[in-house]
Amino acid sequence: LVDIMLVLLIIFIITLPVMTHAVKIDLPRATNDPPPPIVELPISIDVQYDGSVLWNGSVTSPSDLRAYIKDAASKDPQPEVHVSVDRRAKYLLIRLDTGTLIIHLGMSGSLRLAGAVTPLKPHDHWDLVLDSGMILRFHDPRRFGSLHFTDEDPARHRLLRKLAPEPLSDEFNGDYLYKATRKRAVAIKQLIMNSQIVVGVGNIYASEALFRAGVAPRRAARRISKDEAAKLVKAIKAVLKAAIKIGGTTLRDYVNADGAPGYFRQKLFVYERAAQACRVCKSPVKQFTQGQRSTYWCAVCQR
Repeated sequence: LVDIMLVLLIIFIITLPVMTHAVKIDLPRATNDPPPPIVELPISIDVQYDGSVLWNGSVTSPSDLRAYIKDAASKDPQPEVHVSVDRRAKYLLIRLDTGTLIIHLGMSGSLRLAGAVTPLKPHDHWDLVLDSGMILRFHDPRRFGSLHFTDEDPARHRLLRKLAPEPLSDEFNGDYLYKATRKRAVAIKQLIMNSQIVVGVGNIYASEALFRAGVAPRRAARRISKDEAAKLVKAIKAVLKAAIKIGGTTLRDYVNADGAPGYFRQKLFVYERAAQACRVCKSPVKQFTQGQRSTYWCAVCQR
């Protein structure tokens, strides 16, 4: 009887109507203006505008995501919505005349371009409808992604205001990292993954950058020399640029804008290569848990 009741409860939950919030903005097309240039999103989506309007459709988001849009339609629509696309740390910023959409992909989220009549798949959560008729669809099996809207300066948003410099910016340099490591006993790998020191250096690229710089991941940050700090910054920038160039790193479920995997995995020196031969010295790559994350390194190449 308990099993039957449990099955009935699950069926009831599954068949409940999905709670959504929809934003609809109908705008005229500015046909006399030249089309804006192609804008490349940092996740490799290329959006080409037919006019000067981003969307004339809707944004829909179930309430079971980590955070979801609530009031994007709280302001009256403008005659035209000009768009720019930017990124801050792991947040994508779609800037409109009426405000800014702030998007976080979470652990397994992805944004893909699709045709307007493309059927929904399980775990498709919301669409941005572009004026070209294409849609930008958010897919997130684990539902850690989020969608936010602000009509103020996004740099002052609670999610962005305390973020550190971007790793590919001029502000992030050897002198900056060296100063940040002084009197810090924390391991250097954990320090470079701290978004209050530098944003956007995840677990994979931290391990790879430390290998390229020849720095052991357990080293106390305060014991990093000025030269080593400069080498590590150079390695971080090189690893990120190389990964971006070939579409990121697919280990499990990551794909790029058109559904293709990232190919940087073939270029990894140490990450997820435990017990395999180091690509440089042929010693076995070692692995240990650090800050609840797997760390990979070569005890010969890294000191």
